[in-house]
Amino acid sequence: MMAVVKMPQTSQLGIKVQTGVSAAGNPVYRTRIFRNLKPAAADADVYDIGQDLGALQVSPVAALVRTDDGTLVSQ
Repeated sequence: MMAVVKMPQTSQLGIKVQTGVSAAGNPVYRTRIFRNLKPAAADADVYDIGQDLGALQVSPVAALVRTDDGTLVSQ
């Protein structure tokens, strides 16, 4: 069996904020996306930046989401 490795391509940070409440009383969310993160950035560093950016949002932050894309290659 050949080894498969992930070659990082792109990374982005999503800040999910609650923008209001629906007519049914459920929270309404929007996600603000910050693209072009360095794929090699440590999760703790991305989290800290997300916290700092979240503090600048008018709406309350519900979640921080990191999305990494990569290509799988066999070696």
